[in-house]
Amino acid sequence: MGFTVVSRSGSPTRRENQKRRVCFRLLLRLLRRGFVVLSAESDPKMPNYSIRGINVEFPFEAYQSQIIYMDRVIESLQNKCHALLESPTGTGKTLCLLCATLAWRKSLGSFSTRKDRKNSAIPWSDSDEPLSQSGGGGGGAFPTIVYASRTHSQLRQVIKELKRSSYRPKMVVLGSREQLCVNEEVNSLRGKALTNACQYLCKKRGKRQCNHFNRLPDYLKHNPHIGDEPVDIEDLVNIGKDSGPCPYYITRELHKDVDIIFAPYNYLISNGYRKFLKVNWTNSVLIFDEAHNLESLCADSASFDLPSVLLSACISEAQECVQLAAARRDSLNDVSINPENFAILKGLLLKLQELISKVPIPKRDEGFTKPGPYIYEMLKSLNITHETAPKLIGTVEEAAVFLEEEKQRTATNAGSKLEIIADMLKLIFRENGSNHADVYRVHVQELEQNSTDVMKGKVSRTLSWWCFSPGITMLDIAQKGVGSIILTSGTLSPMDSLAQELKLDFPIRLENPHVISSNQLWAGVVSTGPSGYVLNSSYRNRDVPEYKQELGNAIVNFSRVVPEGLLIFFPSYYLMDSCITFWKNGCYRNSMTVWERICKLKKPVIEPKDSSLFPAAMRDFSEKLQDRATSGVVFFAVCRGKVSEGLDFADGAGRAVVITGLPYARVTDPRVKLKREFLDEQSQLADVKLPRSTLLSGSMWYSQEAARAVNQAIGRVIRHRHDYGAIIFCDDRFEQPSQQSKISLWIRPNVKCYSRYGEVISDLARFFRTERSNFPARLVTEQENNIGNASCSQKITLIGRYHILVCLPYYLPSCFFPCDNLWVAFGCRGMI
Repeated sequence: MGFTVVSRSGSPTRRENQKRRVCFRLLLRLLRRGFVVLSAESDPKMPNYSIRGINVEFPFEAYQSQIIYMDRVIESLQNKCHALLESPTGTGKTLCLLCATLAWRKSLGSFSTRKDRKNSAIPWSDSDEPLSQSGGGGGGAFPTIVYASRTHSQLRQVIKELKRSSYRPKMVVLGSREQLCVNEEVNSLRGKALTNACQYLCKKRGKRQCNHFNRLPDYLKHNPHIGDEPVDIEDLVNIGKDSGPCPYYITRELHKDVDIIFAPYNYLISNGYRKFLKVNWTNSVLIFDEAHNLESLCADSASFDLPSVLLSACISEAQECVQLAAARRDSLNDVSINPENFAILKGLLLKLQELISKVPIPKRDEGFTKPGPYIYEMLKSLNITHETAPKLIGTVEEAAVFLEEEKQRTATNAGSKLEIIADMLKLIFRENGSNHADVYRVHVQELEQNSTDVMKGKVSRTLSWWCFSPGITMLDIAQKGVGSIILTSGTLSPMDSLAQELKLDFPIRLENPHVISSNQLWAGVVSTGPSGYVLNSSYRNRDVPEYKQELGNAIVNFSRVVPEGLLIFFPSYYLMDSCITFWKNGCYRNSMTVWERICKLKKPVIEPKDSSLFPAAMRDFSEKLQDRATSGVVFFAVCRGKVSEGLDFADGAGRAVVITGLPYARVTDPRVKLKREFLDEQSQLADVKLPRSTLLSGSMWYSQEAARAVNQAIGRVIRHRHDYGAIIFCDDRFEQPSQQSKISLWIRPNVKCYSRYGEVISDLARFFRTERSNFPARLVTEQENNIGNASCSQKITLIGRYHILVCLPYYLPSCFFPCDNLWVAFGCRGMI
């Protein structure tokens, strides 16, 4: 059955308002009985806001915090300066960012359209120069906007937000061949194997060619509108399957002539990918969404690890190239490929392997460490220098392509490992690379040996070149003449240390409040468990049986009072596995185990360490959450894991999050240890004019990394204006002011420290009892409905002012009640 309230046009009279109140009282009675909204209509009006002289069209009535956020965005763009903008998840920051940025861009001049460009030849190689057109990358009059996020799934959400706005810039979303290739002959390949196969088939020679690539010119000629409306990766793939053109090369051509480019982070932070972009960087706008991990991603993109097993595979491939080239020369009289070059490559790799194996390592736990420039000394002993490296890189790439052609002929899908050597050499010998060597460290680590290696007398080692200053990547970008770099996320604080790490000046900063009321959030520090034992997951305490028992008993009680979904975050996979194993095996007063008591209250789901198993875990969570026969689900997860990053647990999917400890990185990890030492050295060498308290020391960085991971996990709950939930800190270290000061600003004022566990449970029970009566069902405005992503829970939605559609669980006779300008209708579910 269904219940519909429809508003006619015209101003409501007093009598009409009385009838509306009657209808809404009836609606609320129905909602309290669990009726669910199926669909709703939206208000066609679009509010306008004048912000710093820019007319911003926003799809909904904006909250004050959203107006402030858009104000900071426009200030950054107008002043051509950088910005750090933090706004809690669920406050609509993506939509604000898009609307403010595109409104500013539109104020400069009309968006680009394909109709304005002249006919031009289609590029056929990876080294093509950009086309000179208005708007986009080829030296146009207006700045290009590059919007980057970590993953394509996040970009998919951004493009959905763009579709909700009134702005229609010329746009393109960039992706890899793995995501865009529709050629069934090669799209089963991965990585470099797919790249090489694609390039081979796109060459204008030979019998085998890619028909999708060949259809590209005709498609672009007859479809100049492509990109005028928002298109996603899936849309492009469907175009390729339906019409025939290559989606990958559509984006390659299109990205040169657009107003805004959507791309994963690596297109900006990787020097190789950045060169691929044919963008006029002068005055361009770079936006990094979900930028809380940007510094670590920048450091990783500028570093490499070369384990022995990989180096051995490269040596084997070089030997294979020698044999194949010699056989081809002898049988086919083909002298185009010289096997001697591959023999030299093999010899160099063998010498590198020997050099690494002879590095003295007095203590295996500490490894061998040298300053960054030492990598050039190592390679110079092999006659690999800035002068000889380009030729060696060419030989490596030639070998990889040669192997790929052979694998294509023999239908072998394995990719070439030699490409990794080429990438490593390009990183070391990149332009001006030696100028930054001081912020690197060379490290050789001896790893655990397997039985086979022990028998053969082999030593398993990894050569690493680690970058400890992510700012060199950002400086490299900024020096291209970029106008503004905007970093935004729900968890950027503390901002001073982030700005220091990235080596940029961020004069515009914002820590936005949440759009919820304070009574919709419960936040407390639980320092002791039910029996009074202190909850502390530090290294010295985490393996104590009494601690695990106390934490388990506390979670049992939380499972009893928290309705629906409960998220439990551990500092590490080790601690999560250790606690769950203890709860399953240990007994409590000769009765049920802790695990059995948890499972009796809520169905458990455990985050897998293997990322390939994660989708199955999420499906399991969703199915258990929707099972009416259960009282909810408890999801055991890990800080910095997939559950803590970017997933939406709105409403009943996440009514409470429990933080069981501080997720400090392993202090003995060589990379962590060297990073701390590097920062301490830098702070000692810093300008004495700067106060020492403002400099980022190793211990400050170590602590702040853990705090950011906690804040990211906390952000899984409270996903929209009418959501509510609890944040439970189960570690007495959160009582310390120094730890509370690192918690996100919107949470900090609500945190209460409890000395007795009984008060925690009574307050939590009261909170959920009150909120469930205040929000018997999810009533949200159109904006709130669109801000949050779809969750696993039931959604009850109020769209606009008077447009409601509710699904009733029981049959009611069809009837229709006219109420002047307000109509109330009941009818069977199928008819609606």
